Amino acid sequence: MLDNKDLSFLLETAVVAARLAGQRAMEEINYTKSFPKSDSELVTDADTHCQQIIIDTIKQNYSDHGIIAEEGKPGSIFKQPPRGGQDIWWVIDPIDGTNNFAHKILSFAVSIGLISDGKPVLGVIYDPATDSMFTAAGDSPPQYNTRRIEASQSDLTVFETIGVESLYTDGVPNWLAFLLKTLRCRSLGTTALHLAYVAKGSFVAAIIDKPKLWDIAAGAFLAQSAGAIVSDWKGKPLWPIDMNNYTGQPIATLAANKKTHKKLIDIINH
Repeated sequence: MLDNKDLSFLLETAVVAARLAGQRAMEEINYTKSFPKSDSELVTDADTHCQQIIIDTIKQNYSDHGIIAEEGKPGSIFKQPPRGGQDIWWVIDPIDGTNNFAHKILSFAVSIGLISDGKPVLGVIYDPATDSMFTAAGDSPPQYNTRRIEASQSDLTVFETIGVESLYTDGVPNWLAFLLKTLRCRSLGTTALHLAYVAKGSFVAAIIDKPKLWDIAAGAFLAQSAGAIVSDWKGKPLWPIDMNNYTGQPIATLAANKKTHKKLIDIINH
């Protein structure tokens, strides 16, 4: 069991790693090369460079911890189980929003989460383009650049904003068509920032179709810490997760403030 002192040191490591990786991403954005990783995803040289910076920073301090990260050998994820007795895993997305990054669009983030005994206990999301750092650890209040944040209390109105994705290869789902007539639907191109903005109260919710664990680990914890409800699309909890058997399966996710969560579950499943 991690105590507050442990979490404080872990958070410090995550913040340093995120900032170093974000700085490297900004240095490379104008000349990095991109390649198709799948039918709908790109990867860049910078993804690999930034991921290695994060892993090296973590290993300097916590060499026995497990690591799951997006970029492994071609066609696979990076996965290194814990070597000590503790079931602690770092979950890393070095550049969340790679398609934006590959097109030199300044909307992407570094996402670093920590999962202990199948549940997230720490989340750091860093937006290097705006030098925005979102942090949460244990039961301490989540912060945005050292200022406390909390989820909004707003409803689904025309004045409010929800984070959605922008690519639906099977056609626009009915629930999205409804929401497009109800409130402002935004796709920033980065799941991590969608979740961070739910935590900050900028978005009333974020609906995420097929994210992987590294897309949501940090942001889901941030949003929950800020008072939002995070679940699957049926309203069931996402945690605990069996980290040893996780191999990159998608995890449909809804993060919403308490006023809109049940309404959105009904809209999605109508």
